[in-house]
Amino acid sequence: MIEELLGTPARQASVLGETDHRPWPLPDAPWVMAQTWEDLLFAHYRVSAEAVARLVPQGLEIDQHDGSAWIGVTPFVITGFRLRGTPPLPGVSTFPEINVRTYVTAEEKPGIWFFSLDTSSRLAVEAARRWYKLPYFHAAIDVRRRGETLEYASDRIGEPERRFDARYRPSEETFAAQAGSLEHFLTERYCLYAIDRGRLHRADIHHPPWPLQPAEGEIAANTMPPPGLELPPERPLLHFSRRQDVVIWPLAQL
Repeated sequence: MIEELLGTPARQASVLGETDHRPWPLPDAPWVMAQTWEDLLFAHYRVSAEAVARLVPQGLEIDQHDGSAWIGVTPFVITGFRLRGTPPLPGVSTFPEINVRTYVTAEEKPGIWFFSLDTSSRLAVEAARRWYKLPYFHAAIDVRRRGETLEYASDRIGEPERRFDARYRPSEETFAAQAGSLEHFLTERYCLYAIDRGRLHRADIHHPPWPLQPAEGEIAANTMPPPGLELPPERPLLHFSRRQDVVIWPLAQL
């Protein structure tokens, strides 16, 4: 465990050496936070762009692929959480998270709009709400690995109607999404958007291209999307990623 923690900061910082895939240059300012995302599932649903547009702030254009908007529900585990210049701290640097997102653009920079982010870490909830103005919620989350299969169950504390319960696993070999493909559209995003005091802000993020695998699984419960947005009855498009190292910049007003 100690060896893994010591190696994580170097691996996270090394992502800056691979930038040719980015749609715009890295920010001039230094990044402020690093994370590693493990055992991540992308569960994507095709939805109406008009329905999504009613739930995001003005100034954001809803991104569409083949005439549809998309909602992503992404459970995973954060490890190596740290601020720049500090090591990951045992006991506070690893915790599960699940977020609900859609895809938007402002000022010609495609990114992510989060409807919600749930985690079992109270520290992460308070820090992200304060520093990144993101809609974080405290949840009871249980993650178990059985061979290649992940079992993930999340219940939002105080809102038991917001639940996610699924079993999933990678089903094919790892691939890199090709530019223009649906998989590239859904995953290769290098900023997030947030609202602070009524004004739109953006935070840059950076990571290598996603190492994706097609996935299979069963979602027993998924009531995570916000009120007013119904998920279609069709099975979601599933992809899995074993690990992604990420650095993040602070919010900046547009």
